[in-house]
Amino acid sequence: MLIDTHCHLDAAEFDADRDAVYAAALAAGVERIVVPAVAVAGFAKTRETVGRYPACRPAYGIHPLHAMAAGPSDLAVVRDWLQRERPIAVGEIGLDLFVTGLDPQRQEYLFVEQLKLAREFDLPVLLHVRRAVDPVLKQLRRIGIRGGIAHAFNGSRQQAEVFIKLGFGLGFGGAMTFGGSTRIRELAIHLPLESIVLETDAPDIPPAWLNGGRNTPAELPRIADELAALRGLSGEQVRAVCAGNARRILSDI
Repeated sequence: MLIDTHCHLDAAEFDADRDAVYAAALAAGVERIVVPAVAVAGFAKTRETVGRYPACRPAYGIHPLHAMAAGPSDLAVVRDWLQRERPIAVGEIGLDLFVTGLDPQRQEYLFVEQLKLAREFDLPVLLHVRRAVDPVLKQLRRIGIRGGIAHAFNGSRQQAEVFIKLGFGLGFGGAMTFGGSTRIRELAIHLPLESIVLETDAPDIPPAWLNGGRNTPAELPRIADELAALRGLSGEQVRAVCAGNARRILSDI
């Protein structure tokens, strides 16, 4: 079984051919696709997308790149959707200290409040942690939740071990397929396989063979095979273990 634990199938990049993209993913063996929202303005489109495609599961949350346009009223919307829709997770939420021009305090406020909502509704979270692993971990230690996934993990081995102890899986996808991504590939080799989940982040983070083109969930089997080759395992073993990890973390999948 293949589970894409992070795919923005509701993104505008798929408006022209979303049916074909979904069909190609199923044909490639992808059996579940987790679709995280990024802003309250897009929640309805996320719900429409997952409602149209039976293999898809939703998550609702405010992405840190949308923090500057969000406030308490948006958090009230998130709470309402979590209560009414009972999604698979709260996400995509977190911190981004890479993009300039974003207010760290505003990001942190929205992140903390959404962690509290995840705790209230006993839901896992899908975390955005770009250049912000330690600040994210600080809040996770402070606000105990049931776990989740650190999407597009790019931290250290020590940081990975803290996430694992807190009940989190680590998302690996297209970045792992580049020969120059030494640190990510070393993590993919040496971290416990039971801590790894597979993802595409489509349409973003395309694997090496797409040469910067649009990513799609149909690339997940080849990403899984890349992980298998790095670890010297069979593709079937990697797919089974990583899918089991996703099912354990996202219990309603």
